[in-house]
Amino acid sequence: MPVPPGAPATGRRTGTPLHPGAWWLWALALGTAATRTTNPLLLGLLVTVSAYVVATRRPDAPWARSYGAFVKLALAVLVVRLLFAVVLGSPIPGTHVLVELPEVPLPGWAQGIRLGGRVTAEGLAFALYDALRLAALLICVGAANALANPSRLLKSLPGALYEMGVAVVVALSFAPNLIADVQRLRAARRLRGRPDRGVRGLLQVGLPVLEGALERSVALAAAMDARGYGRTAEVPARVRRTTAALTLGGLLGVCAGTYGLLTAAGGTYGLPVLLAGLAAALAGLWLGGRRTVRTRYRPDRWDARAWLVAGSGAAVAALLTVAATRDPAALRPGVVPLVAPMLPLWPAAAVLIGLLPAFVTPAPDDRREEPS
Repeated sequence: MPVPPGAPATGRRTGTPLHPGAWWLWALALGTAATRTTNPLLLGLLVTVSAYVVATRRPDAPWARSYGAFVKLALAVLVVRLLFAVVLGSPIPGTHVLVELPEVPLPGWAQGIRLGGRVTAEGLAFALYDALRLAALLICVGAANALANPSRLLKSLPGALYEMGVAVVVALSFAPNLIADVQRLRAARRLRGRPDRGVRGLLQVGLPVLEGALERSVALAAAMDARGYGRTAEVPARVRRTTAALTLGGLLGVCAGTYGLLTAAGGTYGLPVLLAGLAAALAGLWLGGRRTVRTRYRPDRWDARAWLVAGSGAAVAALLTVAATRDPAALRPGVVPLVAPMLPLWPAAAVLIGLLPAFVTPAPDDRREEPS
């Protein structure tokens, strides 16, 4: 049977793209789960889950190519943290000495800091576990950048957050576009037989990249001005005062409620104050949106798939939080004495719930997805 014009060439299941907010909630929930543990096996499982979802659901678009940069950043965090542990020492006492470096004597005002000295296996293990947690968080944020279209995410923001959202989206889009420009210029230089590595290659690639960034900034400014960016509607003064009072009071309530939940003495008032603050802040955002005059073309729908994706990430975060409370030794393995970490079964099964988006969301279209 002939393929209709415009239809995908493969037999993979395609459909309406998922709401970008669901991808961010899923990724941030996995990042929250990563902060609840220092077990390297669980952290590796979290990274594997996010990487699998990215590999199966990442579209072919410039903004989706930043995942590799976040992975490299996470590896750099690991290396730097281990170097600090070797050079500056570790507060963790250890008996398994790996190497003893020459120690540099420091003045009396620098007590508590040392350069060189003994490097123990316990100190390196503690630094590795701590760095793996931050690296997993960075990789989860990279997964959100690779899966969620930033321009579609901007359309879903409330009107009161639109201008701030534009600034955030421009900032998030800068790195993927910069990486795409560097890759394109390096490929062009290789085709011409010119060097693309080293200091010389970096200098000769940097100028065209800077020129492209400036041209993109000018084009963006012109497009924003043509679309009336920054123009607001007239609202009564009492509505403006009410909006400011609700927003400021709501944020203060959120801060006070969060502090109450984190302290033992504020357990009785923390949750009510937090809920009241959230309600006031949302009401302020709703009133503030009346000043923004804009329309949405084909707004993204928050459907059942978005609930499943966001819920799977929330389930992983909630279950690992419960596991960290009930069995802290399994999720935070000790390094003194130094023992091999074990993989707890039911927290590992909870992490696998994060694979749900790979099966309930449509596969990306083989055709190149251009930014809208």
